[in-house]
Order: sequence, then structure tokens, then C-alpha cells
Amino acid sequence: MSPSRRALFSAATALSASRILGANDRVRIGIVGTGGRGSYLMREASKCPNVQWVAVCDAWDQRCDKALGIAGPDVAKYAEYHALLNRKDIDGVIVATWDNTHSQISIDACRAGKDVYVEKPMTSQPMQGPPLVKAVRENKRVLQTGVQQRSTEHFLDAKQRFIDSGQIGRVHMVRTIWNNNSGYRLAPPPGLESKPQGLDWDACLGSLPKVPWDPKRYFNRFSYMDLCCGQTGGLFVHMVDVVQWFLGVTRPTSVATLGGVYEFNDGRDTPDNVNLVAEYPERLTVTFEASVTDRVGFESADIVFIGSGGRLHIFRSGYRFLPSGARDAAGAITAKGVRDQHMQNWIDCIRSREDPTATVEQGHFGAMACHMGNIAWMEKRLVTWKREWDI
Repeated sequence: MSPSRRALFSAATALSASRILGANDRVRIGIVGTGGRGSYLMREASKCPNVQWVAVCDAWDQRCDKALGIAGPDVAKYAEYHALLNRKDIDGVIVATWDNTHSQISIDACRAGKDVYVEKPMTSQPMQGPPLVKAVRENKRVLQTGVQQRSTEHFLDAKQRFIDSGQIGRVHMVRTIWNNNSGYRLAPPPGLESKPQGLDWDACLGSLPKVPWDPKRYFNRFSYMDLCCGQTGGLFVHMVDVVQWFLGVTRPTSVATLGGVYEFNDGRDTPDNVNLVAEYPERLTVTFEASVTDRVGFESADIVFIGSGGRLHIFRSGYRFLPSGARDAAGAITAKGVRDQHMQNWIDCIRSREDPTATVEQGHFGAMACHMGNIAWMEKRLVTWKREWDI
């Protein structure tokens, strides 16, 4: 079959597998990847009205069984995700696997006529983005990327109040900081030196080279570049997405990164201390720093927009805006953080067919800033945007 005919066939298959949903119709969903993050997303989806769980899938049967406690005992369970996608009674699929399999599962879901909620980063390598964007467009799917700040009220309020209004003035620099995230220094539980029965390790690796079972890679996957893109892909992706959203920028012209494995020489191949600088053509630089060296009892995370009219600090706990000329915090405008409505937005868009708050295009550009930073660190060079990364 020629490429053009294959595309038409794919689109026709997706259309035939779709339902036209009304505002009150029940949305039927499944999930691929039911570990810690997947279980959290299941609970978030279960809070949405008129949602029905149809199937769950995970490469480890224990996690699949545990997911039934959220989805319900009568829900189908699968070890292989294609079996879930082949079902005609599923409208949307949550993809909460490791980063290395996000794009291919999402592409396959689009071609099967399913809408997609895919965890961040949407991709694990630069060239995975354009094919996924194409799959979403050709199959007319709703894809939500898991950067939930875009569906959070205090972020929306701050954008309108300080950025869109022009109060912050000209912004040429944004600092992003996320230190002491304990998820990046995990150790495997004792007794799992041998692979558990019922765990398909090859499925976890996806298209990566097949390597022997390694409990450190399974339980501390964020420390391995090929699996989960390090602190850059796990943390910076949230923050740079806010920057790109607030300021209306997309492609970094160049990215430089320094850092290394300075503290935890435990086999990881991503830096435990990292400093990144991304430059955008809109006369803007964005920095990222992350360290897991300290053991203070709380994380330190912040996005700081430095403008000619003031300074905006914002993240999940809330925001603080200091107008130009303010001498102390007494003159700050503040608001407390609220919970996101990101899953509800996806469910609503499955019904309405409108674009979600975090589209596939936005997911691509946010992930690309992270990928460029990781390449810059691994190859010890300045990385510039390539035309083949355009969409």
C-alpha cells in the first residue's frame, strides 16, 4: 500500500471507530501504564462525571490488578496495549507509560480512532514529534499533553492579569528552578534483584535495545536518558511549557547545558545537577536549574518572569507579582494555588471536539526545548534548532 493510500486508510479506520458524542454522553476510556502516575490519572479521570472505565493495561500484572481497584473489578485488563486499542468500545486512552513509549502508543491510538491523554514529555526524542502531530491531524483526534498548568485557574488568572494586560512589560529573561525532587533519587525495593514473574521487561523497553533486567532502571527510570529524559524532560518540561504559553513562543534557536553526575554515582546517565539556558528568537532567554543534592524536607520550585514592569513568581502553590519599584514583599499581589482541571478539559474536548488546553503542537515544542538541552549536555555543545523538527 502506498503512503498516501495508507494515510487515507488510517483516517477512514479512525473515523469508523469514532462515536459522535453529545454533551451528556458517557465517555468510555482505557489506560496504558498503571504505575504511580497512571494510578493518579485514573483517580483524576474517575472524578469526571459520565466517565466509564473499559480497560486497563500494564506490562506488570501486579500493577494491572491493582488498577482494577480504581477502575472496577469488571473492567478488562491487558498485558499488551494493542489488544486494548483494538476494542471498538473505547473513546479515549490515557498513555502513562515511560517516556520512551509515549509517542508510538499515542500514534497507534490515534490510528485506532481513540483520543489521547499522554503524559509529559510527549516524546523522548526530537524526531518523534512530527509523526505524532501528523497522526493527530490526519485522524482528527483530540490529544491532551500532560502539562496540567494550562488547565489551572491561578495560572490562567496570572497570564491575563500580568502578561496579557502588559503590566509586566517587556520580558527578556525567565528563570525556572526545581530543586530537591525526591523522585530522581529512588532505589529499588529489596528482593527484586530478579525480574518478577508477570512483568514484561521487553515491553517496558519498547523499541530500545533489549538489555537484561535491571531493577534500578525499572524503579528509578527518571535517572536514565533513554527511558525518561532526566530532570530536564520530567521537570523543565512543565516550566518551559508555561513560558512558551505565557509569552507565545515556540522554537528555541539554541540551547546550552552544563552539569553532571556529581552526587549520586549509582549508574544513572542523567545529571543530578543541571543548568540549562535556552534562547528564543523573540529576544528571550530561559534558564533551568535542578539539583537533587540537598535533603531539605521540601522541594524548591519556581518560575520567575523578569519584566520591565515587574517580576512574576509562579508555580503550583500560587503566584506573587512584584510591580516595578516595589521595595519589599508588602507591595506584592499574591494568590494561592488551586488544583488543575486538566483531565476534565480532555474529557470535555472528547465530547465537543474542540482543541484541549495542551495540544499536540504545544506538546512538541515543550518537549523539544528539553531534548535540545539533553543533547547539548550529552554532546557538550551548543544545539541549534533544525528544520526537520518543524511541524
